[in-house]
Amino acid sequence: MKIGVFDSGIGGLSTLHQIMHTLPDEEYVFYADVDHVPYGEKTKEEVLQYVDEAVQFMVSRKCKAIVLACNTATSVAITPMRQKYKLPIIGIEPAVKPAVMHHGNKRIMVIATPITAREAKLANLIHRFDEEGNVDVVPMPGLVRLAQDCDFVSEHVMEYLNAAFAGYDLTQYSELVLGCTHYNYFKDTFSMIFPKDIEIVDGNQGVANNLKNILKTCGIINLSTPEHQDSVEYYYSGHLVSDQKELEKIHKLHERLERMLQI
Repeated sequence: MKIGVFDSGIGGLSTLHQIMHTLPDEEYVFYADVDHVPYGEKTKEEVLQYVDEAVQFMVSRKCKAIVLACNTATSVAITPMRQKYKLPIIGIEPAVKPAVMHHGNKRIMVIATPITAREAKLANLIHRFDEEGNVDVVPMPGLVRLAQDCDFVSEHVMEYLNAAFAGYDLTQYSELVLGCTHYNYFKDTFSMIFPKDIEIVDGNQGVANNLKNILKTCGIINLSTPEHQDSVEYYYSGHLVSDQKELEKIHKLHERLERMLQI
């Protein structure tokens, strides 16, 4: 049985990439809902419908657990999905807790999609851990589209980020929390804009560790090498990715994500 990893687009590859480091003996179904990306600009009702369709698909593929590798999908749909389906469903949330633990006497910036930024789930998360009011939330509505276009380090990207951060003194921040899995592709670009001592934090390792613990507790963790050399099936909105050029693109994205892990 496989593990399903779901996102609105290529951002979830960063979660899958980390999970594969943590659980190398598992097999995976990766589902990117490219027909409806970006979720951060949709209504809650639309996101809930799209997530339900994706979960139904991965259940039909005999997945034993599903990871919602999308902060927007998690904030909107994690509770109703857990109520509707019996298998383990793991969500992701911005890594506010570790950022608060490490921030020293400086501020913390959380960047997120518009829907994640305004949802009560993020506000409640910040309220739980940010007792001193050091967290600022900055919506980044255009960054997902840039990621989907594989535009990570261009002059256009730099202009977009400089405009988004124009109202903030970046020297006041020690922690940058990536509140969308698409943002992991931009770690090197963020490093060029923020001070050299900035710590860039995401929730992927926490998700991977949580998934591993749940699989162990449920007795469904795979401890043997997968039978197939290619341990991932990739789907775009329910359609198997078989085009060689698209598979090469995915491979290059994994290569970039491996470099981003070093930042």
